Amino acid sequence: MNDLQDITYDVDDGLAWIVINRPDRYNAFRGRTIDELIRAFKAAWADPAVGVVALTGAGEKAFCTGGDQKQRGETGDYGPTETGLFEVEALHRLLRDIPKPVIAAVNGYAIGGGHVLHVTCDITIAADHAKFGQTGPKVGSFDAGFGSAYLARIIGQKRAREIWMFCRQYDAATAERWGLVNAVVPMAELRSTVREWANDALALSPTAVKVLKHSFNAETEHIAGVGAMAFDTLELFVETEEAAEGIAAFNEKRPPDFQQFR
Repeated sequence: MNDLQDITYDVDDGLAWIVINRPDRYNAFRGRTIDELIRAFKAAWADPAVGVVALTGAGEKAFCTGGDQKQRGETGDYGPTETGLFEVEALHRLLRDIPKPVIAAVNGYAIGGGHVLHVTCDITIAADHAKFGQTGPKVGSFDAGFGSAYLARIIGQKRAREIWMFCRQYDAATAERWGLVNAVVPMAELRSTVREWANDALALSPTAVKVLKHSFNAETEHIAGVGAMAFDTLELFVETEEAAEGIAAFNEKRPPDFQQFR
């Protein structure tokens, strides 16, 4: 794992830590970040010394706040990538397909695309100051795949629709009560708690855990097709004036004016 700029990758006694390392942007991701995350998860998949993967963000302010809207405002996209594609959909697939438990260690804001990342992980452990929510409809974007349909499987239709249709933020206690996170702990105990959970998983049969993960995924696998259609639609939507108003309002720190598009 060489030439990493946006993330860090370390393996400690069976547990791989993947850290989004852009605290100056609240760990928002650009194209390069997604490329590096994919490389890291594939490395963890291929490494027999790794049995559990933890995903978190640098610092104590943010887990991940989704796509880098400043980058999008500057260039109209999320910056250059290795393939020329912005492969966030492939990252979602990888989080589900890697045959090892993936724990999201939410150390602050899990917002927008960052919220989708934690939803797609197998387990979420949150610091008690963490915040959860969606921003897509505020900034001219959406995730109509795993970020919405799978979210509804986790917390129910009414609450999932509330999260997406009103773009509110929720504290860690609420997220735990809704079943959106598995445990809430003080920030000082977040890493040690992830370590404890990882140790429990590492003591189990890796083949049994792998097959179980695939079995859990099978029940919602059809969402991948919906997600592919949604991302194709999103590529068209982001070129519209409506989407442009969302990103302009975000970067200008003002409320968006979508009234003209109703």
